[in-house]
Amino acid sequence: MTNSVQLVQAALNGDRVHPAVPHTPDEIAADTVAAVAAGAQSVHVHVFDDEGRQTLAADHVAKVLRAIRASSPHTPISLTTSADVEADPASRLRAIEAWTKLPDLVTANQGEDGITDLCELLAGRGVGIEAGLLSFGDAQAFVASGSARWCVRVMVEPLDADPHAALAQAEAIEELVTGAGIPLGQVHHGDGIASWSVNQRAVALGHGIRTGLEDTPVLPGGRQARDNADCVVAAIAMLDR
Repeated sequence: MTNSVQLVQAALNGDRVHPAVPHTPDEIAADTVAAVAAGAQSVHVHVFDDEGRQTLAADHVAKVLRAIRASSPHTPISLTTSADVEADPASRLRAIEAWTKLPDLVTANQGEDGITDLCELLAGRGVGIEAGLLSFGDAQAFVASGSARWCVRVMVEPLDADPHAALAQAEAIEELVTGAGIPLGQVHHGDGIASWSVNQRAVALGHGIRTGLEDTPVLPGGRQARDNADCVVAAIAMLDR
């Protein structure tokens, strides 16, 4: 039986190139239903405009949130606030200030300019902050900033493509955060095939994990995943073992 204490979050899209990546509100909502049926307890999504570009615009954010909540009303939704979507910190903050529909959570990458102001804004509006730590430097910035007071969890997200290097990064980030006395729960993932190694280490340590096509287009053995639900099934099997 799956350990219900350990969170499994499904990251559905981002900029991953894969035939099953969802982009429209209806596609994202359908993938949410399938990922939750496979065992995910939360979804993380990026919003796209009508031309297929990632956006933080309030109207498009609202459409995606409404679609997901209509089909999966009890599923916590995490949205990206990545500088990859809007690089200018002031423009990003203005876009997010304009949100009329709010997600349950956002990921806030702690190495980005303006991230402390963004965390304070969203926490003040009742949105949970997932602190994204993509590198050891991000973890150092996070500890120094005091932003942990606004956060509900830490996302340990080493991006090295090599599994051994990604594992070393995950361990270093984890040790820095816990050594600083930050008691937040952690969710771990990597990128590509390395994501499964990072997931496996996290499972053994009792942390939550994230999977899905944003993180990896392949399953643990290297075969291409059919879709997001396929990734979640593999993640749940890892927990069950």
